[in-house]
Amino acid sequence: MIWDVHCHFPRNWDPSVEVEADELLARRADALRSAGVTRASLLCGGRFGLPYEESIAMARRHEDLFVPSAMVDPDEITGRDVRRLHEMGYRGLKIIGTRRDYDDRRYFTVYEAAELLRMPILFHLGVIGGGVDYSITHPRRDAQAAQTMQRMRDMGRNFLRDVSAIRMRPFHLDTIANNFPDLRIIGAHLGGTGNYDEAASVARWRHNVLFDMSGGVTIERHAMDRDLIGKEIGVEKLVWGSDCQDHEIAEHVKRFEILFDQLRLTDDQTERMWYRNAAELFGEAEPTTAVE
Repeated sequence: MIWDVHCHFPRNWDPSVEVEADELLARRADALRSAGVTRASLLCGGRFGLPYEESIAMARRHEDLFVPSAMVDPDEITGRDVRRLHEMGYRGLKIIGTRRDYDDRRYFTVYEAAELLRMPILFHLGVIGGGVDYSITHPRRDAQAAQTMQRMRDMGRNFLRDVSAIRMRPFHLDTIANNFPDLRIIGAHLGGTGNYDEAASVARWRHNVLFDMSGGVTIERHAMDRDLIGKEIGVEKLVWGSDCQDHEIAEHVKRFEILFDQLRLTDDQTERMWYRNAAELFGEAEPTTAVE
């Protein structure tokens, strides 16, 4: 079984094509199931999508697959809002692009409510990606990259925005975990490119802080080259996430199957990273400890 902790509610980025949101979600569900994904934390609503009520209503059409998680902005909401989302049926939260450091005390009411309600929070870490990945291509030599760059310009994506990777670092999760030791925390993208040492350090000492392995081939290469999986960050501290488009999900799964084989992991270790760790975070499996 596979649990995808980083699955965005799909959006139509091509304004020339009209597609209903429920159709996009049905396509996403089909792509996940075809790739072998059995549970997916669906990141819904907020400033990045449909209203929370509409998002969760659509997610419930695929209750066997989707676990609704609300995209929230702690600059705009309070603990009371988190409780309302939980009452609606949301079981987790996602935070990205804040105007302050993640561990700013003004956000603590949100974290306190999530801790009490046992709602895991997925934090984006590092630089926010999107569009052209200049580490592997460039519009000068790649027609598809040139088309992507132009499409983003046409959509108005090259705009000023008050976001910074400095505000979204793994060490901020250390502060949060120290103040809310029972809060279940997932740091995205193995900490984000450039932050691996910080992520490994936090994972090493904070019990309820885990990291997802999403982020694409560059982060996967770094994970192998730097012995991040199972060595710098223990297998009990890692979960899998897709964070990609429908047509990329199956290939993403296959790459990790190969990667886990290359690492010569045991069946128990791979099962933990594919599914068990996430199931424990979201309360669908009981955590176990060694018994002497």
